[in-house]
Amino acid sequence: MISPREARSIIRKAVKRVPEGEEIRHLNIMPMMDIMTILLVAFIFQAAVGAEAVVAGSVDLPSSVTQEEMPEASSTVIISPKAISVEGQQIVPVIDGAVDPAYKEGGQFGLAIPHLTRFLAAWRKNIEADMLAKGKPLPEVPELMLIVDRQTPYRLLYEVIYSARQQEAGYKRFRLIVLKHEPSAP
Repeated sequence: MISPREARSIIRKAVKRVPEGEEIRHLNIMPMMDIMTILLVAFIFQAAVGAEAVVAGSVDLPSSVTQEEMPEASSTVIISPKAISVEGQQIVPVIDGAVDPAYKEGGQFGLAIPHLTRFLAAWRKNIEADMLAKGKPLPEVPELMLIVDRQTPYRLLYEVIYSARQQEAGYKRFRLIVLKHEPSAP
């Protein structure tokens, strides 16, 4: 067994054998900055994924087909406070959130807008003829995208869908986009 005195002697000899290092005059922090940058990116990514998981876990999202692209044969109807337009062509005027009864089948209480139905039917036939001429397949279900002002009454939206679903026009699937018009700041 070694006595404490002998142990101290051995330690002193070992320390004397090790050469003294040079004095540290500067600290190279570049490697440390690289590591910190990598950690920062990793933490930001983890925080984003963690926040998304919390939101997704607490909300029951409905299924949607909005991820699908619009078929080439689809048409666009815009319902603005002033008119109903198809692909930029004004078809029927809108006054105070309603179509003039003269344009509706059955007058004021009618649902069908024959002028819109006929225009959509002709438009769809032209699109399908172009697709056939190009050798492209026709869509299984005719689709119509509706761009609607936020203030549009539900009845007007229903009348447009009803008119587009008529046998003559034949649209069966609809996508709805609602535009939000905020009042301008004073």
